[in-house]
Amino acid sequence: MGVGNIGVGGLLLIAVVVLVLFGRGKVSSLMGEVGKGISAFKKGVKEETEEAKQSLEAARDVTPEQEKDKA
Repeated sequence: MGVGNIGVGGLLLIAVVVLVLFGRGKVSSLMGEVGKGISAFKKGVKEETEEAKQSLEAARDVTPEQEKDKA
């Protein structure tokens, strides 16, 4: 078995050790913070994507100087 091949039993053992070391309340609050962090990251990525789309649309709307002179 390689190091990357933990399996379900290994994951359960790790979970039990973490619960024993930190306690259920600490692990629960930690997972809540991780969830909030993931949500904030997704929100930031979504906002950046929307801003990029808006700037691309604005760049398409701008006509080159030569075409402005022709009009």
